[in-house]
Amino acid sequence: MKLDILAIGVHPDDVELSCAGTLIKHIAAGRKVGLLDLTRGELGSRGTVQTRNAEAEASRKRMGAAVRVNVDMRDGFFQHTEENVRKIATVLRTYRPAIVLANAVNDRHPDHGRAAKLIADACYYSGLRMIKTASPEGEAQEHWRPDVVYHYIQDYHLKPDFVVDISDVFEQKMACVRAFETQFYQGEDAESDEPSTPISGPDFAKFLEARAREFGRPAGFEYAEGFTTNRLLGVNDLFDLN
Repeated sequence: MKLDILAIGVHPDDVELSCAGTLIKHIAAGRKVGLLDLTRGELGSRGTVQTRNAEAEASRKRMGAAVRVNVDMRDGFFQHTEENVRKIATVLRTYRPAIVLANAVNDRHPDHGRAAKLIADACYYSGLRMIKTASPEGEAQEHWRPDVVYHYIQDYHLKPDFVVDISDVFEQKMACVRAFETQFYQGEDAESDEPSTPISGPDFAKFLEARAREFGRPAGFEYAEGFTTNRLLGVNDLFDLN
């Protein structure tokens, strides 16, 4: 299976919170999208590995993504190692995406910025033919480098290099977020014995909406998601710009 876009997050739900609207929009346009989680989020204060696995799959189905993969790095303690570069490169060479979306380059959670660097480097090394990897079936893989890597914006307010209009799919994005039932607020009638966290209350959903409105307003969109890039962006037609 060849993907058009592979969205990578260090924790299950990173992608949903930050770029699910962009992915849903491209899926609706006929693009094939996949998800890669680097860890199981096992250090999270709420839920278990088992519940988060089930929630991640439920979210994938709501989104319409073609595949979701987890490479089982250690939540909180993963490092920029050859082993972890190879884990990501193996997935890249399996699905051969043109575009990779990755964690924010700098964020409140230290895993996010560390993952951003690891992912970007793995995308580069995946294109080197002298680095050998094998598929899960044991077959030698050909080298592959995505065309571009874009970093979605997470908790910290970073100035986006571009934004994507998600006005028509914002509610579907939020449905994907709510699929992580142990992590996020489910309404006044929902009961939970889980501990309270900065993202588990009703105010966090309001923050997500406010952030999407803030990103959208300067571009004339009701809601948008923001991205940063490490390279200059180019356009073929001035009328492609909003």
